Amino acid sequence: MTDVHSEQDRYEVATFAGGCFWCMVTPFEEMPGIIRVVSGYTGGHTKAPTYEEVCSETTGHAEAVQITFDPELMPYEKLLNIYWQQIDPTDEGGQFHDRGSSYRTSIFYANEEQRRKAEQSKEELERSGRFDRPIVTPIVPLQEFYPAEDYHQDFHKKNPLRYKMYRRGSGRDDFIAAHWNTAKDKEKLRGKLTPLQFEVTQNNATEPPFRNEFWDHHGEGIYVDVVSGEPLFSSLDKYDSGCGWPSFTKPIDKGIVKEKEDYTHNMIRTEVRSGEADSHLGHVFPDGPGPAGLRYCINSAALRFVPKEELEREGYGRYKKLFE
Repeated sequence: MTDVHSEQDRYEVATFAGGCFWCMVTPFEEMPGIIRVVSGYTGGHTKAPTYEEVCSETTGHAEAVQITFDPELMPYEKLLNIYWQQIDPTDEGGQFHDRGSSYRTSIFYANEEQRRKAEQSKEELERSGRFDRPIVTPIVPLQEFYPAEDYHQDFHKKNPLRYKMYRRGSGRDDFIAAHWNTAKDKEKLRGKLTPLQFEVTQNNATEPPFRNEFWDHHGEGIYVDVVSGEPLFSSLDKYDSGCGWPSFTKPIDKGIVKEKEDYTHNMIRTEVRSGEADSHLGHVFPDGPGPAGLRYCINSAALRFVPKEELEREGYGRYKKLFE
């Protein structure tokens, strides 16, 4: 029997400000190891502020999200990487079309280890030369966090149309697209991948059926993104669909892959991409055998296989329990 208290004891919190908190929930909420994401206010000098008070710029608080996470499944370093890719860390005056200190960026560390990791992550981003201005996001001690009003929680689910319009109009998505997974990023990968791996993951190519590495592979273990190493699929969910590509009934975790409508080749399909590296993986079809009736048809060239005997050695020890 699982010890609920021991699980909860290992949970930690990460707190980030990145402009409008509506937009800072979705990047984290379905990732593996995320227990919950709460929108709220922190960093100011007043107790239990309201949304109107924070927006008045008189409280010192910033809109923020507090993430409860399991560090065994989602290391704090990975949360930092996700965070940097959601914001403009060079802007001191707010974020995108939201101006004022309540929309500032900040990393609020809960302990000395988080502070050290955040500082290291910031230094690495500065050295990368990704931005043409200095990184100004401060790393500061966490103060009391006040959850926002109920109507702000899960706003994207309660008001999906308004959320999409707001996010698109704010300029956030355009900024992210211009600074991450760029042509320069892809070019750096060219020397690390085989030509086929590069064409599949970066240019949405499809490898030949029945002539690829894993279509009839039967080893026990997990399949990870060949670019980033993020875990994607388990051999426990792999089956022979007869299509000539590796097929799975589901990913290891729901939020580890993302789906996108694909209208190429005069077809309407659902493309599957990795959540972290944004690698093209393949497509998902509604003709699978599992409870959800899904078939994840994936290119072998987008995957690397890690046998269950090597999970611990390669840093995937937390997935050993899948095979026990």
